[in-house]
Amino acid sequence: MGFKVHDHHQYFGFLLFLIILATMFFNGECKNRSCDMFQGSWVIDPSYPLYNASLCPFVGTEFDCIKNKRPDQQYLQYRWQPHACSLSRFDGPNLLEKLKGKTIMFIGDSLSKNHWLSLLCMIHSSVPSARYTVKIHGAIGMTTYTFTDYGAKVIYHHNLYLVDIVKEKIGRVMKLDSITNGPLWLDVDYLVFNTWHWWTRKGPTQPFDYIQDGNKIYKDMDRLVAFGKAIDTWGRWVDHNINPLKSKVFFQGISPTHYNGSSWGEPKAQACVGQNVPIFGSTNHGTPSAALTVLKKELKTIKKPVTLLDITNLSMLRKDGHPSKYGLGKLSGRDCSHWCLAGVPDTWNILLYNLML
Repeated sequence: MGFKVHDHHQYFGFLLFLIILATMFFNGECKNRSCDMFQGSWVIDPSYPLYNASLCPFVGTEFDCIKNKRPDQQYLQYRWQPHACSLSRFDGPNLLEKLKGKTIMFIGDSLSKNHWLSLLCMIHSSVPSARYTVKIHGAIGMTTYTFTDYGAKVIYHHNLYLVDIVKEKIGRVMKLDSITNGPLWLDVDYLVFNTWHWWTRKGPTQPFDYIQDGNKIYKDMDRLVAFGKAIDTWGRWVDHNINPLKSKVFFQGISPTHYNGSSWGEPKAQACVGQNVPIFGSTNHGTPSAALTVLKKELKTIKKPVTLLDITNLSMLRKDGHPSKYGLGKLSGRDCSHWCLAGVPDTWNILLYNLML
């Protein structure tokens, strides 16, 4: 009898252990599932930055703010902390293993370039011995870095609008329902798209003369409407061409600019010039991005899985993260749209890394 009672104790003890284990597991699962990694705040982390830009062979002059004599360096030390969970730390060797024999491609304007160069620096600094080759295909605006020991390709495809601009008799026509670059994106394992930065351009820097929507040609139209139509075309391209078993599709989201101090409660600020701390807390007080609203609406209509890398709000808080007058100096020394490297795009890549895992 004594043995049986002892047996019961063992049984109940084991059952209780299983229940606790299941509860912990279930809560962890739920917590992670409900965790929005894009909602959080910037915290100081002395282990940042993730790399030294002067030791990264990829950065180039435009984003290397330290090399361009930016005097303050506090902006390098912020880490994004989501409210409801913690992000896995970036692990370059692990990423290269995951990318073995695979390709990740960034498709978009210079903000995609910012994003791509950040990833290259993050990989290089965590695996400095990793050998690489570079191929530049100027005619199609594509640059490929291959980490040869892994057969891993990290590619940037320069593409301002995703849809086509075609030279015709009347001039350069943007065709809202045409994408001919699609074959370059096929069979890529990880695709990270982005467009918006150039949609508001007018005047001499605008790279088209007309906009074609279906069989109608316009001298101009509401740029947000045009952007929505282009995203719709791109979404249909994804639905027709992407095999989700082969390719994972991300959209980089809308990278915010800081030209108007009113958007963070400093109407007298000269854009981002001299800004050296983020907006603390988790909300910016500016108007929500109209482009992001359009983008989210269009992404909902795509049947194949597309993950929005929703960087808008967290980047909006980083009025201190732009090159300002420590970039190329061409915009009268006031670049408040791109980002210093090291800096904010490293966080975009940590989020991307967490989503890839």
